[in-house]
Amino acid sequence: MQPTSLIEALQNADMLEIDGLHAWQFDLDTELLAQVSSGSGSADSATKPLLQVHCIDGRERRLWQFSLAAVQAARHVAEDDSWRLDGSDASHSLKCFAAFRGDNETDDADEA
Repeated sequence: MQPTSLIEALQNADMLEIDGLHAWQFDLDTELLAQVSSGSGSADSATKPLLQVHCIDGRERRLWQFSLAAVQAARHVAEDDSWRLDGSDASHSLKCFAAFRGDNETDDADEA
C-alpha cells in the first residue's frame, strides 16, 4: 500500500536515497512528531529539524536537514516513486526503501 505522506513513508523506511545517493543513516525526530500530533508542540515546531539524512559521497560526509514543514509539504512523484522535498538550499528527490529481513534462527525440530 502506498504511503499517503512522506512522514508515513519515513516511519516504514530502513534506507533512503537522496538525489541518487544511498543513505543508510537517517534520523526522524519521533519525539517532535509525537508532540505535534498530541497538540503540545510549540509555535516554532514547524521550523524545527524533523529529518536528518547522513551519507558519504566519495570521501565527503554529507548531511541534509529538513524541517517539519518541509517534510509535510513534500510531494509524491508517481513516475519514479520518489518524494520532492524543498530544503533550505535546493529541491531534493528522496526515495524510501524497506529492507528485506530473514530469520537466522533455525529450529532443530524442523531439521530432524
